[in-house]
Amino acid sequence: MELSNQVALVTGAGQGIGKAAALALAAAGADVVVTDINGASLQATAAAIVAAGRRALAIQADVGDTRDIDRMVTEAVASFGRIDILVNNAGVTRRAHIMDLTEDDWDRIFRVNAKGVFFCLQRVAREMIPRRSGRIINIASIAGKGFAGTSNAIYAASKGAVISLTKTAAQQLGGHNINVNAVCPGIVRTALYAEMIRVIAEREGASIEEIERRGVASVPLRRANEPEDIAAMIVFLASAGAHNITGQAFNVDGGLVPH
Repeated sequence: MELSNQVALVTGAGQGIGKAAALALAAAGADVVVTDINGASLQATAAAIVAAGRRALAIQADVGDTRDIDRMVTEAVASFGRIDILVNNAGVTRRAHIMDLTEDDWDRIFRVNAKGVFFCLQRVAREMIPRRSGRIINIASIAGKGFAGTSNAIYAASKGAVISLTKTAAQQLGGHNINVNAVCPGIVRTALYAEMIRVIAEREGASIEEIERRGVASVPLRRANEPEDIAAMIVFLASAGAHNITGQAFNVDGGLVPH
């Protein structure tokens, strides 16, 4: 899975899956443009890429703002000449029952998880189409496939939108030799997951350890993902080995959702 001479752009790269993906792409030989709304964490990711011997560019950006998306892609292309790989990872959520969700929740979650993914995809595709080459990897979730343990219904809807977008984009961009796929993580040990575990434990009056134990017990393989598990699938989908795979949404979930 050699990615030498490739340029990748990873959104939400300050922590969690995005950071792991950026580092894994760099380890495979790619130069990486990393973006995040949090500038401090973003710089740490870029520094780790440089320490690993690859070029990195950190761009603080809000993917819910189309002007920021345009600036981000323009700066990336000006610095590295092109974008070969897009990892559409930035996302937000909160733990809530369907009856407790608000219009503000809808707007906040869809602004990043659906609008941001679409317009990042579209803007980067404008750069890929003239070169007739590109890999776009959208980070969805098993929540978008009906996972009962989703953080909330709006988040599930936003990730379902990402899966549908992936399939249609693959059909419409395939003629330009652009592959579009999605990765659907299950339980992943990230800061976002840790916060959800804390909320559940507080609500149920249980320990964090007990809530974590219950979650892992529900996984057929009896283990949660580390961010690096998702990153490994991302690197594969960016590699030559996946050159004829497009329009797919791959679960990396230890068997939680069987489809």
